Amino acid sequence: MMADHKRKVSLTSISDEEQPSANVTQGTAVALVKRPKTNEIQKHGSTALVQAGPKRTSGLQAPIMHLTGHKGEVTSCRFSDTGEHIASGSADKHVFLWNTYGECANYGVLQGHKGGILEVQWMPGSERVITASTDHTVAMWDAATGERLRRGKHHTAPVNSCCPLSKSAGDDMFVSAADDGQLVIWDARERNPAAVIEHSQPLTSVVAAVSGNVVYAGSLDNTITGWDVRTGSAVQTLRGHSGTVVGLAVSPKTGNYLASTSLDNTVRLWDLRPYCRLPNRCERVYTGAPHGYEMNLVRPAFDKDESMVASGGADRTLTIWNLRSGEVKYKLPGHKGCVTQADFHPKEPIVLSGSVDRSMFLGEL
Repeated sequence: MMADHKRKVSLTSISDEEQPSANVTQGTAVALVKRPKTNEIQKHGSTALVQAGPKRTSGLQAPIMHLTGHKGEVTSCRFSDTGEHIASGSADKHVFLWNTYGECANYGVLQGHKGGILEVQWMPGSERVITASTDHTVAMWDAATGERLRRGKHHTAPVNSCCPLSKSAGDDMFVSAADDGQLVIWDARERNPAAVIEHSQPLTSVVAAVSGNVVYAGSLDNTITGWDVRTGSAVQTLRGHSGTVVGLAVSPKTGNYLASTSLDNTVRLWDLRPYCRLPNRCERVYTGAPHGYEMNLVRPAFDKDESMVASGGADRTLTIWNLRSGEVKYKLPGHKGCVTQADFHPKEPIVLSGSVDRSMFLGEL
């Protein structure tokens, strides 16, 4: 079961009423490869202009920013819908909130889980964040005030994944997947789950289709199952991986594609369109991002234009492929441990990565 390789997460209990600890260290960011933001500089006060290196492509303070501060493995990190902020979850039980631009200040810390954070997601069109934890709960937070708005207690095992059910701004529905084999649909306005869907094996990851009517869950049985949340019935099963599926992502622009990472050392691209011509719906298999003995949950990502797909690996790099050709476009080093999360900025050519080395990198492409 996934609990067997849930990666050195401390389960030390804390009180529900515990206030933010004074010894929680704020995160810091270091600009690497600093150079002028403008592409040209003036030489010694003269009117002659000299080139200041490669053309900048983003609004980052520097082409590469290194974010540190977590005391445990960074298991999940994501941009907000606007791209102005980042939320990072860690085995240290905390969620850090960061500014994307400027000095990448760590402006907030969310505390309250009794176990490590395994996934963090932003609710669409809002400043709310949802988290999945090894303490068997999910939570919704106000990222502006730090207040915990909702705590979901139903799962009987570590919760590996969570995601918003809809892309619509202001929606209050989200879903969680856990080692107990349950998909739980939550309504932030209600105390009890809105629905519970049972699977025969532990679930490692979950994402929602753009329509919000179907959720896809990866499992220990090497499959991805699509579930209709209105009826609770399985409507699709994607087969092809020969190892546990440990991460999923839906293409953000059209919703036509699903990316999956697996312990079989591949990332697969699945066609979700109703009239797919491929018998098993698997359009492409990407290689080059291996998994290690730690068997971490590794989350893939699509860029905003659906031209690239990215995934981390145990080789300590972030690999980015051309979605259509399958060729490796970038192989980004820097981390000192397995890269667990990839995410693309929603507006600019910026990629985010998190790692078991307790740090994150922001880099412009």
